[in-house]
Amino acid sequence: MRVVKEKKYNYVSNGITFGSALAIAISWSLHKSIIWACIHGLFSWLYVLYYAITR
Repeated sequence: MRVVKEKKYNYVSNGITFGSALAIAISWSLHKSIIWACIHGLFSWLYVLYYAITR
């Protein structure tokens, strides 16, 4: 049972990391600003969803 919990946390951790990287890449390609990229990286998946809905 413990192995299942460790895998779950691993997937969540990887998802957060991937979401942040994706948000930063999208932000940088649009704004060319490190500050905006950092802000969007903090919001990660929320910014990715916003970008997908508005484009």
